[in-house]
Amino acid sequence: MSQVNSYLSLFSDNAVMKIEVLGAFGGQSVDCRMTCLLLDDRLALDAGCLAQSLPVERQREVRSILLTHSHIDHVHSLPLFIDNVHGAHGDPVEVHASAATEHVVRRHLLNNELWPDFARLPHHLHPTVRFHELREEVPTVIHDLRVTPIRVDHVVPTFGFLIEDSSGAVLWSSDTGATVRFWEIANQTPKLKAIFLETSFDVAKQKLADISGHLTPRTLVSELKKLKREVPVILHHLKPPCVEEIRREVRELYLPRVTLLEQDRIYEF
Repeated sequence: MSQVNSYLSLFSDNAVMKIEVLGAFGGQSVDCRMTCLLLDDRLALDAGCLAQSLPVERQREVRSILLTHSHIDHVHSLPLFIDNVHGAHGDPVEVHASAATEHVVRRHLLNNELWPDFARLPHHLHPTVRFHELREEVPTVIHDLRVTPIRVDHVVPTFGFLIEDSSGAVLWSSDTGATVRFWEIANQTPKLKAIFLETSFDVAKQKLADISGHLTPRTLVSELKKLKREVPVILHHLKPPCVEEIRREVRELYLPRVTLLEQDRIYEF
């Protein structure tokens, strides 16, 4: 048994994976917050609205961040979150990302021009934030969860994630157009409880969706044909101007296992 599997075997089969939806959308408006989930209170998946959606006391409980890619709606609040928790713990916040995503974040966000480089503050030996490189399909354990990055098809290097604990697994697509490996893993994963799949634009914006590496309800149908099992599919990353039209188009497709991700809801698997 691998070290990762051995680690997970220590946890009870009665464990529950808790997913709190801080931000469910691919943009920002009064009612829509940018992408950010909180897993088991300590691990944030993306940081689109991490600093804006939790009181500072709860932000200090977040010890790790998992980044899918470098686009602003996924990293927007990372600098402000780091500022809020700076000095709250002796250990740094652990940020897990691909080498490409880390490069962009450190060059364009934490660059001592747009925002201080907290990967070197207060001292490079004792930073506020520490980066860890994620590699495609190489699992890593973060707190009590096993996370496996899966390459998806977007306009910048992007990972979706298979997230597992002893009770089961969920798949998070992040931003993607038509893709293949994600669905192969979905069909192979035991105890798969749910798939979180992006759908960013309505069908009238199909050309923009295709160019920018996103799905619409039309291409959603094509992607779901690749899924060979009965698993709930939860749609996320709707663009704020498209929300009502996407909801209408999805409703008219009559897909019984498909729902939309609810902001501020806590899901348990």
